[in-house]
Amino acid sequence: MVVLKSVVRCGSTSSGKFEIKGIWRGWGNGRARDWRGAYIAEIRPGFCLNMFARDKSKYVDQQTLKLQENPEDVPTGELPRNMLLSVDRQLVQTIVPGTRLTIMGIYSIFQAANSSTSHTGSVAVRQPYIRVVGLEETAQANSRIEELKKLTSDSNAYENVCSKIAPSIFGHADVKKADACLLFGGSRKTLPNGVKLRGDINVLLLGDPSTAKSQFLKFVEKTAPVAVYTSGKGSSAAGLTASVIRDNSEREFYLEGGAMVLADVVVCIDEFDKTRAEDRITTVLKSRTPVLAAANPPSGRHDDLKKLIDFSLPTAQDNIDLQTTILSRFDLIFIVTDIRIYTQDKNIASHIIKVHASASAITSDTRTSKEDNWLKRFFFLKSVLLFVFFAVRKYIHYCRTECHPCLSESAASMLQQSYVKIRQDMRRQANETGEAIAIPITVRQLEAIVRLSEALARMRLSHVANDNRVVEAIRLFNNSTIDAARSGINQHINLTPKMANEIKQPETQTKRRMGIGSHISERQLIDDLTRMGMNDSIVRRALLILHQRDEVEYKRERRVIVRKL
Repeated sequence: MVVLKSVVRCGSTSSGKFEIKGIWRGWGNGRARDWRGAYIAEIRPGFCLNMFARDKSKYVDQQTLKLQENPEDVPTGELPRNMLLSVDRQLVQTIVPGTRLTIMGIYSIFQAANSSTSHTGSVAVRQPYIRVVGLEETAQANSRIEELKKLTSDSNAYENVCSKIAPSIFGHADVKKADACLLFGGSRKTLPNGVKLRGDINVLLLGDPSTAKSQFLKFVEKTAPVAVYTSGKGSSAAGLTASVIRDNSEREFYLEGGAMVLADVVVCIDEFDKTRAEDRITTVLKSRTPVLAAANPPSGRHDDLKKLIDFSLPTAQDNIDLQTTILSRFDLIFIVTDIRIYTQDKNIASHIIKVHASASAITSDTRTSKEDNWLKRFFFLKSVLLFVFFAVRKYIHYCRTECHPCLSESAASMLQQSYVKIRQDMRRQANETGEAIAIPITVRQLEAIVRLSEALARMRLSHVANDNRVVEAIRLFNNSTIDAARSGINQHINLTPKMANEIKQPETQTKRRMGIGSHISERQLIDDLTRMGMNDSIVRRALLILHQRDEVEYKRERRVIVRKL
């Protein structure tokens, strides 16, 4: 008899087997005996003739499950171990992939069938499995509750938790706060008609490479109680949810849960824009997980001049190869760009150097005259790491299991007014630009703000989300999704001094080549200026600014530029 705690990865369809009633004739007088193994070949005595009592045997349901080691128990860099399970009778079809179980069963083996037509190869190989006699869903026990509650005694609990999110990454304060809200999540609700509303928060990071997007994903994957990190390059749409696997021995198909099923808290999807919609399957699996995804624009970098060809406002949809219906599923969408500012670059470089210097001091085994300084640095970083990877993880799990906040009446009224105002602003912007917003503001976004407010309250172990939580949730929503929906070239571009100097030269050369009232081919003008050593994108930006100043205009389907002033 063995007891295991693991997660179910996949399960076969329900099938049947005989519970054989046999007569043992080896000792003279016949004696009845039952064989209830999952695989009859393993228990069938070969020396007893006419042993089956067919009229007394019966047909029972059976199902084969595949048990996988818990993700948090798998050592780094190793693959999780698997074990076959056999369940029958009332246990059949009670477990779906992704469920965490405590299993009691009998360890046994059977001879695997040879699927080849020639029946050649090894026939003495025995396949181990566990015949389940009892199971129950497991939940992690709450430990050191009083110690965890002390974390919320401070009025700055929200800031303290957010400051421990990815401390090695400089800046991106709102992204860290969004990741904290994602880890804590909102409250799941069940309406009177049986409809379930999710409380999980989905966050999308899109923009330039080398902006710490993957580092955020890896930190959340290590900090969350249960999380799975995957890449869109190696995961198809079916691989993230479920895939159809065929068992060679039994020649039948079964479902195998993907990353979104196995991750019960967070699934981190890197290179989200590389995911292919192939090998799809329609089924219902147990998946209660938020999504933290990172993606790059199709051109590799966020391009503000994406729609320069027709001078319409570029949107988030133009810089990411995702459908609007997918973008609307994300509660928070951050456009992460590489802003080239001297002071910010200097601070980032200084922060990275300090991180590497501290790491090298910890891993060094040599003792120098600066031993005291080395020890202080070591114990300081050790305390930070212990808090991040242990205290925060336990605190997140405790808050998610014990606290289920809801909106107060005043907060609900404030949220209603804010939602109406946001809708009016988006409608006004659409009328001014003449284009639809890439991320429509609908009731999905209203529910997103509700979930954010509940997550902020849960972070403080508060059962009520008050007005302050709603104000902070709206601020995060405006700084992420609303900014992404409004992203693009404004009607009046605000130029930095560096950008103004870069654009001044092509402006001067354009006016020098074109007299007032003259015209020239756009392609010819761009080619002439690029041959003079100017950047193509800078030239296009200069022409755009001249057009907005009404100094030039386009004719003949935008192929010809005419100078007006």
